[in-house]
Amino acid sequence: MTSTMLSTYTSYLVVNRDMKSSLERVANQGTVAADTKYYEENIGKVNSVDEFLDDYRLYSYAMKSYGLGDMTYAKAYMRKVLESDVTDATSFASRLTDKRYAEFAAAFNFGTTEKTAQTSVQQDTLVKAYEDSFTNEEASIKSEISYYNSTIGSITSVDQLLSNSRLKTYVLDSFDLDPTYTSSSYLKKVLTSDPSDPASFVSQTGNETFIALAKSFNFNSDGTVDGSAAQTADQKTALQLDYIYNKSTFPSDLLADANKTYWDTEIAKVTNVDELVADDRMVKYLSTAFDINVQFSSTIKSILTSDASAEILGKTAVKALFNFQSDGTLLSGTTAQTAAQTTETDDAYAKKFQTDQQATVDTAVSNYKTRLTSVKSLDDFLKSNTKDDDKSNDEVTEVWDVALRAYGIDPDAVSMSKLRQILSSDASNPKSYVNQLKDERFVNLNKAFNFDEKGAVEAPVLAQSQNVTDDYAKDYKAQKVKLLTGKDKTAASTAADKEIEYFRTQMQTITTADQFLADKRLVSFVLESKGIDPKSVKSEDLKKMFASDLQDPKSFVNTQASSDYAEIVASFNFDSAGKISSEPLGTVQQRGDVLATVNSYIQQTLEEQQGEDNEGVRMALYFEREAPDLTSAYSILSDTALFQFFKTTFSMSDYISNMDTDQQAAMIKKYIDFDKLQEPDYVQKLIKRFTALYDQANSTTASPSLSILQSSSSTRISADTLLAVAQLSSK
Repeated sequence: MTSTMLSTYTSYLVVNRDMKSSLERVANQGTVAADTKYYEENIGKVNSVDEFLDDYRLYSYAMKSYGLGDMTYAKAYMRKVLESDVTDATSFASRLTDKRYAEFAAAFNFGTTEKTAQTSVQQDTLVKAYEDSFTNEEASIKSEISYYNSTIGSITSVDQLLSNSRLKTYVLDSFDLDPTYTSSSYLKKVLTSDPSDPASFVSQTGNETFIALAKSFNFNSDGTVDGSAAQTADQKTALQLDYIYNKSTFPSDLLADANKTYWDTEIAKVTNVDELVADDRMVKYLSTAFDINVQFSSTIKSILTSDASAEILGKTAVKALFNFQSDGTLLSGTTAQTAAQTTETDDAYAKKFQTDQQATVDTAVSNYKTRLTSVKSLDDFLKSNTKDDDKSNDEVTEVWDVALRAYGIDPDAVSMSKLRQILSSDASNPKSYVNQLKDERFVNLNKAFNFDEKGAVEAPVLAQSQNVTDDYAKDYKAQKVKLLTGKDKTAASTAADKEIEYFRTQMQTITTADQFLADKRLVSFVLESKGIDPKSVKSEDLKKMFASDLQDPKSFVNTQASSDYAEIVASFNFDSAGKISSEPLGTVQQRGDVLATVNSYIQQTLEEQQGEDNEGVRMALYFEREAPDLTSAYSILSDTALFQFFKTTFSMSDYISNMDTDQQAAMIKKYIDFDKLQEPDYVQKLIKRFTALYDQANSTTASPSLSILQSSSSTRISADTLLAVAQLSSK
């Protein structure tokens, strides 16, 4: 019943002129505060729809928050709503006319959060790092070659060489020797030996690698340089070719050039076919150039010495490029290849090498992506890198290499158990195993996958959870196409889809609040999805909001007039330092949705309490809240309270409900300008009219404001004056 002391409009103003204070008063009421505290402390413990529905206190709180209190009894019905995927237009909640059900479902994550070992962005990032590793490797090899070549000329003793760890490592790598198992004292004995003396230390080892190493330098037995330099130009070049060959893990242009130089140099020295087939590097060069499947060295030998064998194997053109006799020797005065034959061989190698170069990368990446689709747990991932009788060794190696090589990790340097601990760590926890390793490579590897502490695939830890991103995308598009029709709506929808795609992709790359705030396109998207004009918000204020403590009622973001800003900040998974963290994620409801639910509950309670004294105030508050989202007459027709507001505001008889739906819609459109419902002044004009007519219909004494509205006098009092009078009377 209408208050006998205050008009409906005055009562409305008492509440609305400082809505934030009104809401705070309701929030601090004993029962409301207790119920809110219970909800905030317990919603994160819920893991299933059943648990949620069985906790009446939680369930009824949420139902009231979304204006569905009268449906709390219908648990079976609400189960279908909660299990709906609101991103699917055909899902149960999405097909319901009443939008409140879809909003309710969207506020929870019951089975809708996608769990994946890698998101598309994570995979793209890893693959890009993998591809970049080839360029980085080539640059590193060139850098070491440059350093070695510029430094070796100043070396005057073997001790000086071995005391320079960078030079020593270069030498060992050139001969594929492990620095861990090759001591400097042993190397000194090798390098100061005379390989031409059968009795020397290096000759006595019988190790061809160490003999070749000794031949690569010119040191006397006392360790001094024998001659003018530790190496001749030819020795330095030969060592460089070996270094490139042993350090290259993929077919780079640098390796191709080194192999060509090696072939051109060595083929000129060959005096019989046995020397060629004994050199694995030359055999590989030849087999690559002419696509020869080499299982035994005798295959190459037979091709190069027998016309019959070459014809059988389809390699007669290859034999024609060599000058070996049937016994493998060369006629006096001839070489294994003429200059023209060598050039033709080099050209064939370069062409085939380039083809294999791209195929090597493409095949590895394609195989990696294919295998990752079947990874549902950490065990699956680790098993995908072990020997499978149905898979080739190359395929297995590629899966392992793509993941580890991308971050500069040697597969032989990390055990399976260590890798398991790395990938199951929480990178956002400074005390986790992966962070204790103090190695950024392992942290980056961890962040490239989504495994929980038990090795199960989980939802990726993103700046915004996937379902939250979906909500923002949906709201953004709704804002952009609101009230549009025809071509205008199509164009706006297309433009919105472009922004949504950018938003979805970029949000997967955001790791800090500063990074988000620096992207004005993302910031505008988030604000506009909430109906906020980006130009109305200062960048420095946004920074303060994201730095605010959401738990502190007096923090900057919580003292804003609109709760939208706090809900925006809460929708991000940033910790107090502004870094992405799994801590704010929650379980079935993300932090931002919890805050939105609480805010809505308090708003609903405020309106409900006002309705106990004056139903007209409740309807006015409800209309004001819903007005910005009303897009058509059917939005009003589908909502009983809004339709009643309309009928009262324009003195419509209840008989209007008997009219055809389209006729009712046409009448509503005639009286309400939906384009102006975004404007507070227009909304207030409708509320003034509603409250005046509501008082007339529900009171024996006509409202003073109604008398003014209905006055036939030529002298009118402006709406602003009426508002001022009402405000004064409410004090």
